[in-house]
Amino acid sequence: MWLLTTGALLAVLGTGSTELRFRAINYVEKYACNDVVVLPCFVVNLLENNDSTMHVRWMIEELVLLSFHGPNQSYYRDVSVPSAAFASKADLAKGDASLRLKSSEAMDANYTCEVTELNREGETKIGLRTRMERQFDLIQSIVISALLAFIIVLCWAQLGVIALKCETVRKKKKDVTIACAIFTVIAIVAVVLFIQDGTISMNQIGLAFTVLPSGMLMVLQYSIFKLILDDVTRKGYALIGFQVVGYLVAVVGFALSVSACPSVLLSVVIAGVVVMAVADLLALVYVYSCSRTKDHQTPRKAVEEPLNDTKGVMQE
Repeated sequence: MWLLTTGALLAVLGTGSTELRFRAINYVEKYACNDVVVLPCFVVNLLENNDSTMHVRWMIEELVLLSFHGPNQSYYRDVSVPSAAFASKADLAKGDASLRLKSSEAMDANYTCEVTELNREGETKIGLRTRMERQFDLIQSIVISALLAFIIVLCWAQLGVIALKCETVRKKKKDVTIACAIFTVIAIVAVVLFIQDGTISMNQIGLAFTVLPSGMLMVLQYSIFKLILDDVTRKGYALIGFQVVGYLVAVVGFALSVSACPSVLLSVVIAGVVVMAVADLLALVYVYSCSRTKDHQTPRKAVEEPLNDTKGVMQE
């Protein structure tokens, strides 16, 4: 009889414990691409299963982010976190008091979830950490950077061909050389921002500096053609048009890539940059062939002029 009484008393005391217990969760990770963050808070020993008997508070240190008063179904929400809400109001009576926040409003910190049911209460702490991640695939980023470097080498190679083969245009290429140097500096800065492990906004700026200033290449290519040709030929305009097509594809890929997180459309940018690289390679071949023609014509003209003068003297 004594054992039965003791067992019943212990059962009553265990059921009527004044402490609420929670599912143990130490921290959650927030990814940079997440729009929403959910901080879990699960009570495992509710008795009433009725939210009208509950009071819930979410806090960071002493700052109350969200509170709920069950008897009158009222809420309080701090103005600094207007998105704060329960992940599921319907599941609150089942012990799910998880907090839902916009990612932009969720700061890395230790959050406290306090729950009271009648005369029973308890709290749990959950840490929030931001996990760094890339918006763009690293391999694809390296490919784009390598293609951009290849395009820059081709631009300088065209200037080198002109400098070696065409003595008469050396003085005219100063402005083109400066423009090529400026584009090179922009490209180096872009690659550093683009491929480094940093914030998503920094990677987006790097991609923007990689793609958008590439429009300078068409103007630069036209200027290079003008250095070696008096009038740009149809082949020259066709090569510039080929570059324009590649640039437009790269810009479209950029617009699609920055709007997706994580981005799976960087291949469109790669396709555009590949077209531009091929156009620059063909332009180098074209400049080399034109320079050889110009190089051969210049000495011939220099020889023909004395011969013409000699013929004039003989005729007199």
